[in-house]
Amino acid sequence: MSAVMHRIKVVNDISELVPVLRAVDTPVKLKLVQRLADSWLTGDDVLQEFGKEGAKALTFFEKLKLIDTRWVSREGRRQPDKSYHFYYSTININTTAPLQEVSEILAIASMANKDYERFESQIYEAVGEGGRFFSDVAEELGMTPTRLKGLVKRSDKLEYRGHRVERFHAAPVP
Repeated sequence: MSAVMHRIKVVNDISELVPVLRAVDTPVKLKLVQRLADSWLTGDDVLQEFGKEGAKALTFFEKLKLIDTRWVSREGRRQPDKSYHFYYSTININTTAPLQEVSEILAIASMANKDYERFESQIYEAVGEGGRFFSDVAEELGMTPTRLKGLVKRSDKLEYRGHRVERFHAAPVP
């Protein structure tokens, strides 16, 4: 008999709502989250059941640190496969923010992909190959810190590393 580990994702910063909302913004992502909450799946399992969109979502979840990983051996295979499981069983939203920031974050989370991609492209170009300090990027693009955080947290091409915004380089999902 195995014990079930209950992990709680605590959202203290309003910009953290963006990845939580984007994790379930399509039917494929929602079903994938539900399956990953119930069982461990390999990249091949996800690709077979959910297609390329599911594999892309898996990479996004991994970037956001929403999934746990472990290696599993499968019969007939020489090497183990990486398998995935949704890391959190509960989300606790504990934040207070001005209405303007809440509105901005919800607008970013629900923005049409076409509109979002323009912002993402601007940020991607601004950070360059080596990345840049968060405040320098915000100032150059004339964005509030909340807006820039929300846009970066929605991205599957950008990430935060310390006080820097950098281009995200994902490990390929098999």
